[in-house]
Amino acid sequence: MNHHLTINPVEWEARCQLAALYRLAAHYKMTDLIDTHISLRVPNEPNHFLINRYGVTFDRMRACDLVKIDHEGQIVEAYDQGKKVNVAGFVIHSAIHHAKPHLNCVIHTHTADGVAVSAQRDGLLPISQHALKFYRRLSYHSYEGIALSLEERERLVADLGNNKAMILRNHGLLAAGESVAHAFHEIYFLERACQIQVKGLSSPNLIYPSEAICEFTAAQFEQDDAEGIIWDAWQAALSLIEQDKADYCR
Repeated sequence: MNHHLTINPVEWEARCQLAALYRLAAHYKMTDLIDTHISLRVPNEPNHFLINRYGVTFDRMRACDLVKIDHEGQIVEAYDQGKKVNVAGFVIHSAIHHAKPHLNCVIHTHTADGVAVSAQRDGLLPISQHALKFYRRLSYHSYEGIALSLEERERLVADLGNNKAMILRNHGLLAAGESVAHAFHEIYFLERACQIQVKGLSSPNLIYPSEAICEFTAAQFEQDDAEGIIWDAWQAALSLIEQDKADYCR
């Protein structure tokens, strides 16, 4: 079956972008077997979003493996019928997509370093330039067990507040953005900040920048040229899996 011909071009392009993002998550070792999820709101369809077919590893994700669902977790299209959707993925992602119309892409990970920092009492420490991107711009959500409860959605959204990144205590990381490029940038920096912290804690003598410098640096990440940097970084990342495009965009 030629999926490209049965799905409208706008949705197909979104599927290709999301499949690429899944593959990049695998490239940067942000996967956890078949668990964790990345979702993308379908352009021009605010009540529909794409999520992974449960059971496909991220390094093999293709556009045709993605599933279009609504905010109730129901599969929308006939061409997606029969695909499996993970309930926990639906609960976490639908909460944010539903409450935050401007956040079109949501990434959730269980990396060893991300989970390690999520279990540390003080959370992400301001000890690296990567971490300072999130200085006073990072939320925390307490662990409530495997995310199967629809009631947890309200608490997730309340804890996220106006931020785009959140540490799920004893669980993992979550990052969101207006596009796949924005969300990728958030999760890349958050993951790298956690990696640095886990390594840095091997020393008892950490250096902390002043509060003024921490806030100044966080503001620098939000300056006008950030858009161009985010886009350039996304294009550079895509070049790493360029040889796989014919496979993931099908």
